[in-house]
Amino acid sequence: MREILGRRRRLLSQRSDGRPELIGAALTYATEWQWPVLPGVAADPEGRSRCGCPDPECTVPGAHPFDPGLLAATTDGRMVRWWWSNRPTAPIVLATGGKAPCAVSLPALPAARALEALDRSGLRLGPVVASPSRWAILVKPYSMEQLGELLYAKDFVPGSLRFHGEGGYLALPPSETGQGEIRWERAPLPGSASPWVPDVEAVVDAVVEALTRTGVSAPEF
Repeated sequence: MREILGRRRRLLSQRSDGRPELIGAALTYATEWQWPVLPGVAADPEGRSRCGCPDPECTVPGAHPFDPGLLAATTDGRMVRWWWSNRPTAPIVLATGGKAPCAVSLPALPAARALEALDRSGLRLGPVVASPSRWAILVKPYSMEQLGELLYAKDFVPGSLRFHGEGGYLALPPSETGQGEIRWERAPLPGSASPWVPDVEAVVDAVVEALTRTGVSAPEF
């Protein structure tokens, strides 16, 4: 019990201003759950909706890696501590794929409806990450070949779906990005190991059905 409570305190520890400590969360992801992470580029301090990277048309402001690049993602606690000791407000970016979870994301409003449909169907879900515009359902790692076969078998795949697989990334709570706060819509249960996540097949089947039924097919940001 002491070990579990310690993990919960680290993940939810707070700064003096009452906001969660990013370094504590980053260390939990990296060292306890073995999820490779790295700091994201911060949003532009002069305009939070803009990104601090050189791209003036960046579509994910503050929610992507820049310096260091994605290949630097690590589970090494010393590196993670050094990064966030020097950049304490940097968003936490997960490098998806490999041994880390992947994700299926969709616009926030249809995502809420899709989760209700998934609950009614009895499908067990793991953690769900939410930003103001999109929600991401974490799933087990998959290959591009596996995803391609899965999508090819569908008669129709809504354009609003995005897939965060090998070589992809996802901002994790409690990050603040140009899109707003990143939070848990479905928080991981505290435990001694990395949170359980479902297979991608089950999630894609259910989400495609839910989105098709609600008529959400065009890309949305």
